Amino acid sequence: MTREERLAVLGADTVAAIRERVALAPDPDAELVEDLRRIMTCPAGEIPEPAPTDAVRPVADAA
Repeated sequence: MTREERLAVLGADTVAAIRERVALAPDPDAELVEDLRRIMTCPAGEIPEPAPTDAVRPVADAA
């Protein structure tokens, strides 16, 4: 959604109120920025190694 679309949907007064609230928020500390950077660069977490194919058995053979 573009800024223009957001403005059309929310209206100028709402957008102005949101910007005022955002301006009041404190700056994040370095630890939070680093945590967010890790989440945003790898949102699903670390990718696990695939299991060896010989370790996977069909359900019928598992009993």
